[in-house]
Formats: sequence, C-alpha cells, structure tokens
Amino acid sequence: MHTFFDILQILLIPLASPLITGVIKKLKAKFQNRRGASVFQPYRDLWKLFHKDEVISQDASWIFRLAPCIVFAVTLAVGAIIPLIDLATFAAPAGDLLTVIYISAIGTFFLALAGLDTGSAFGGFGSSREMTVSALAEGGLLFSFLVLALVAGSANLFSIADSILTTGNFYLQPIVLAGIGFFIVLLAENGRFPFDNPATHLELTMIHEAMLLEYSGRRLALMEWAAANKLFVFMTLGANLFFPWGLMHTFSPGALAAAVVIFLLKIAALCLAIAFIESTIAKFRFFRLPDILFVSFTLNIVAIGLIK
Repeated sequence: MHTFFDILQILLIPLASPLITGVIKKLKAKFQNRRGASVFQPYRDLWKLFHKDEVISQDASWIFRLAPCIVFAVTLAVGAIIPLIDLATFAAPAGDLLTVIYISAIGTFFLALAGLDTGSAFGGFGSSREMTVSALAEGGLLFSFLVLALVAGSANLFSIADSILTTGNFYLQPIVLAGIGFFIVLLAENGRFPFDNPATHLELTMIHEAMLLEYSGRRLALMEWAAANKLFVFMTLGANLFFPWGLMHTFSPGALAAAVVIFLLKIAALCLAIAFIESTIAKFRFFRLPDILFVSFTLNIVAIGLIK
C-alpha cells in the first residue's frame, strides 16, 4: 500500500500544480471584483504551448536547450522526497532538509544560466535579480528549517513532521514565527508579490518572466510547469512541516480521507493568503526586497532564541 502512495506522490505534484496556480488566479479575480478565468486554464495553456512550434536563438547553447528539462526534473525530485500525506514512504531516508534546499538551488542555478545564455538584456537582468533574491532568501529558508530541526532533534523532514505532531504544542510560538519567516521566503522563491509580479512583462518589474522571454513552445511549457511545481512543493513544505496535522502514520480508509481533507484545507488557506496579499499590496521596489527578507531571517533568529 505504501508503494501506491509513493507513486501517487510522484505523480500528484506535476498533475495538481497547475490547478494550484489556477485557484490562486481565480481567488485574485474574486478579490478584485473580476470574473477571472477557469481554475483549469493553466492546463489549457500548457496544452497549447506543448503543441506550438519553437523559435530558438542561434546564439543559444546546450544550456538553453536542456535547462527546462533540468529545472522540471529538479521539482519532481524535490516533490518525491517531502512529506505529502503519508509519513512512511520509501523516500523518508532521503528527505533531509539540506538535500531539499540544495537540490532546489540546482534548479535556480540552471534557470539563471538559461536566462544569460542567449545574451539578451532582459534575460541578463532577470538572472541577476533572481540570483540576488535567491541568495538573500537562502538564509531565511535555512534558518526556518533549522528551527524545526532544533525542535525535532533531526534534520529529516519526515522525522520533523512526526516530532512536531507529538511535541509541537510545547514550541508553538517559535514554530509559528518560523512559519511566518518561511512564508516570506515562499513568496520570494516563487516570484510572488511583493517580490515579483507573475503576470507582467514590464521591463522595470519582471524577474522570473525576464529569464523566460527567449523560450517558446514545449520548453516554455516545461518552464511554466516547473514554476507551478515549485510553488506547490513550497506550499506543501509549509503546510506539512510547520502544521503537520493530518499526516498518516498507518494506512486506513478513515486516516486517508482525513489526511486528504486536512491537506486540501491547508493548501486552500495558503492559496487564499497568497491571493489576498497579491490583491491588496503593490510590488515593492527591488532595493526594498532585502528588508523584507531580513524580516524573515530575524523572525527565525528570534524563534531559535525562544527554543533555547
């Protein structure tokens, strides 16, 4: 039975991630008094891109051609080794927090290289901004996981979730502070407000989209799909590590139903929070972004102090 859940987890991340982006867009439209597109519109967009021809710059190297496959594969690899609904999976020994952080960094590295590869001005400043934000966010990401590792006495994500289920009430305040810090990093790593506007191509504002301007067709579809996967992975980490209620220890129909319902509620709450933020504030100037990421880092330092 656990093998079934292992396979389901590997497939669920890429199959459900476009729906997550569609739900966020729909909620944003509701907040802005618009009708908005269907929540299934991202699937239609991917289908359309997979059937379009590609135009590749003559200056592009193998990095530009392979980067979409690498970035997409990285999101699948990370999605396979994080707790989703079951705490007893074949991937549990591989689910180390440093493994997740640095496998994710590989995807960011190749995404930035792809933006630089064709030599376009847009790709260059997009890659520069992306690496700046990622470098500033890495401290907040690492220290938010460090809070959980100190609480659980382990760096394994599955052990962390299991430990917080049983002892988390004793460390509720530092876990909540670390969760807020992680949420700020989630917004930064996934190009959401106030760090980036995922729906614009304006020169002065775009970061992630600037690195994708040279892509088209199937490779652009893979890049957009990988971005959706990454968002879903980060939302899953936030939901199941900082608030791991509902995760299954042993299989039973009742436990499975409860795990799925609770997981969906947590993801829906995160979608609502992201949509609310993107509907109520404007994108910040690039030089103000370090201040926000410093807040994430500070919250995690305070959380560590509360544990000690």
